[in-house]
Amino acid sequence: MADRVTNVVVAGLGGQGVLKASDILAEAAFRAGLDVKKAEVHGMSQRGGSVRSDVRFGPQVFSPMVPNGSADFLVALAADQVEPNQPCLADGGILISPENVDENLLSNRRCLNVALLGFLSAHLELPESHWLAAIRSNLPSPLHEANCQAFAVGRKMGGIG
Repeated sequence: MADRVTNVVVAGLGGQGVLKASDILAEAAFRAGLDVKKAEVHGMSQRGGSVRSDVRFGPQVFSPMVPNGSADFLVALAADQVEPNQPCLADGGILISPENVDENLLSNRRCLNVALLGFLSAHLELPESHWLAAIRSNLPSPLHEANCQAFAVGRKMGGIG
């Protein structure tokens, strides 16, 4: 991973935490010493409409936008956002959706976005400490415990832990 650009698309509906999830991912990659670029398409996010955020990181990144057909990962926070965003996924790319995490294991279901990041983290070479630091720096302290727990659940379901 360190020798090439990794492309991640986070997609969902307004209010699901798409932008917060992409902020956490971008910061975790930045803490790992990688060049990071991020782009957001808000659309009708304030009304529950589609939201997409592209995050690209690696030794050197020139553009924040993930070209269609080149996303290594599509993290869909809502099942109905898989189909409209599927064209961004590369051949062999990995789809991560709410089906990958048992929401019953989360202390707060509003932490699903961070749980899906935990699942994603199992596929990336970013140290867990960078992820946890990024979660803490992007969320207010009363939300740290529930989100760190959700991250651990996702990470375990992704195959680590």
